[in-house]
Amino acid sequence: MLLVNLNGVLLKIKLKAKFFLISLFLLVFLSCKDDGKLEREINAVPIDFKLERFDLNFAKATEQSLPQLKSDYPYLFPVQVPDSIWMAKLTDTLQLELQREVADTFEDFEEEGEALESLFKHIRYYFPDFDTPKTVTLISDVQYDTRVVLTDEFLLIGLDNYLGATHRFYAGLPNYVAQQLDKAYLTSDVASAFAKKANTYPRSRTFLSRMIYYGKELYLKDLLLPNTADYQRINYTQEELEWANDNEEQIWRYFIEKELLYDTGVELDRRFLDPAPFSKFQLELDSESPGRIGRYIGWQIVRAYANNTSKIALVELLDMPAEEIFKQSNYKPKR
Repeated sequence: MLLVNLNGVLLKIKLKAKFFLISLFLLVFLSCKDDGKLEREINAVPIDFKLERFDLNFAKATEQSLPQLKSDYPYLFPVQVPDSIWMAKLTDTLQLELQREVADTFEDFEEEGEALESLFKHIRYYFPDFDTPKTVTLISDVQYDTRVVLTDEFLLIGLDNYLGATHRFYAGLPNYVAQQLDKAYLTSDVASAFAKKANTYPRSRTFLSRMIYYGKELYLKDLLLPNTADYQRINYTQEELEWANDNEEQIWRYFIEKELLYDTGVELDRRFLDPAPFSKFQLELDSESPGRIGRYIGWQIVRAYANNTSKIALVELLDMPAEEIFKQSNYKPKR
């Protein structure tokens, strides 16, 4: 009799496990089906995408063609700069080397152009009033702080800032800066430039508010760049993202135990939010951590909120106070 009961229990367990697996499969299947339908809708969004390789056009310029080039791109030629400066630049050794390296790295720009067009379609889908800017690639003399400039009319991309982390042009830069100067992060940088326009900086000065501000930016990039890896969205290396994922619970516990969430000290920006070689827990593990770890935590909180809330408009989420997002997120870090 005991054996019969035991067999019955085992049978029930197997049936429950089978039912769970079937339910999980159906959930994943339906989710993928919905995602596929959404992406088809977004891909059908009409936009007027224009891409111009000013870097190549300038490389071919001559004294005779320079006036026409200035007429075509007046926003790239300040009126106070005489033509003699531009003519000297055409034969400058460093300029010629930059042009060669950019031409080698971005031979046709087809893949990047398609990624940018897809990004703009996603932006137009979620923000219908968005007007697609003209995309213009150029050489910026490695001005990495302004490698992407987005205005209402133009998207300017300094391609010499995306030659790869180990490129000799970046030899004097800190590693945490150089590692982002790779074309793997180009579209992510453009999405960040848009997110900064769409996402209002909070009035509240608490650490929690600032974390969630950056979390909103990264969650927005989840929607705008659905086929991009997480490490690219946050401009980490794959190893840095893995460290953050593996230590999420410990990071959160540290923030709670040190009572940092409602702290308004500006030094917390430097420790956990600003670009830096590592985050500053003031522990031995600091050198192992990536910088900007507070942004990563803010991202997970906003993701948790979005997963727990059905059918909230993106614009509403961006406008929602951090405290409300946090309370409704029921955020629990991965163990």
